[in-house]
Amino acid sequence: MTGDHMGMLGTVINALALATSLRKMDVDTVVLSAIAMPEICQSFSQRATRTHMDAGKVVIFAGGTGNPFFTTDSAAALRAAEIGAEAIFKGTQVDGIYSADPKKDPDATRFEALTHSQVLERGLQVMDVAAVAVARENNIPIIVFSIHESGGFGQIMAGGGCKTIVTDE
Repeated sequence: MTGDHMGMLGTVINALALATSLRKMDVDTVVLSAIAMPEICQSFSQRATRTHMDAGKVVIFAGGTGNPFFTTDSAAALRAAEIGAEAIFKGTQVDGIYSADPKKDPDATRFEALTHSQVLERGLQVMDVAAVAVARENNIPIIVFSIHESGGFGQIMAGGGCKTIVTDE
């Protein structure tokens, strides 16, 4: 459990760094943590989230679910469902979902598109099972892309770039 809590704290540190960068670009940003840290950031609640979003702020979720044994992927899917997000963007070490680890298996093939059910049935390790199930149940697409491609996220947001899209359409 200590390791889980350390991971949650790590997400808060990353969220604070991201918020600082966005604020330097004059983007109104708030960090909401599932772990109470009132001196550092606000605590997560659906009401606070909605208030900040309605005010046009970028909301960064931190601290996972605040509970051990749940991954940050599960937290992302849960928060996405709670706010009615249009998609989950998953930045990874590779440019999409592959049939196997492309760093270990040169014959791994990249998928352009999959359904949530295919990800679960094939045991593809892009996100934990709970996260994919929550996304499927709430009809939230998952877009998987590389965090190492310079300008890649901007390309993904513009509808291009190298990615795998997981939907049930």
